Amino acid sequence: MKRICVYCASSPKAPDIYKQSAVDIGSSLVDQGYEVIYGGGSIGLMGALADSVLAKGGKITGVIPQFMQELEWGHPEVELIEVQDMHERKNMMLEMSDAVIALAGGCGTFEEIIEAITWKRLGLYHGPAIFLNTNSYYDPIIEQLNKAVDENFMNPEHRQLWSVIDSHLELKETLTNYTPMENPLSKAAVK
Repeated sequence: MKRICVYCASSPKAPDIYKQSAVDIGSSLVDQGYEVIYGGGSIGLMGALADSVLAKGGKITGVIPQFMQELEWGHPEVELIEVQDMHERKNMMLEMSDAVIALAGGCGTFEEIIEAITWKRLGLYHGPAIFLNTNSYYDPIIEQLNKAVDENFMNPEHRQLWSVIDSHLELKETLTNYTPMENPLSKAAVK
């Protein structure tokens, strides 16, 4: 694994505990030798993440839709790849990365991590999909995913499609011990 995609919020109103988690994850990724892919923003958790990676001398690439760049949302110190729309952005971010991590965020962040898990389920993406569950932020989504398994909308082995960590300190072990799910579209997996 070389490149890790980090999904996170751009809201400047997010509580400091979440901004600190973005700083910590950025620093941790650089310390572990990873390049970072993210949404290209300069404020909120996106800005905190980018600033922490840059402060440590790490490599970070932002993927930003044209309309956001026209609104000057892009980080001025980050290499930015400008794309046409949000769909192209999400596809490119997944295609460029070897793993994805969702920090706290809103509907855009939820959509991104759920899409990554869906791609894994369909055999289109093979890297880890990790929830950074700072302050138990993702408990309701994790509970819903587990309910989908419990109610037979997904198979028990599909719990392997995502991982949950509570701190950046758990990231190295999670990435190191990751084993891709075998044959997600086999007849046994598609009950």
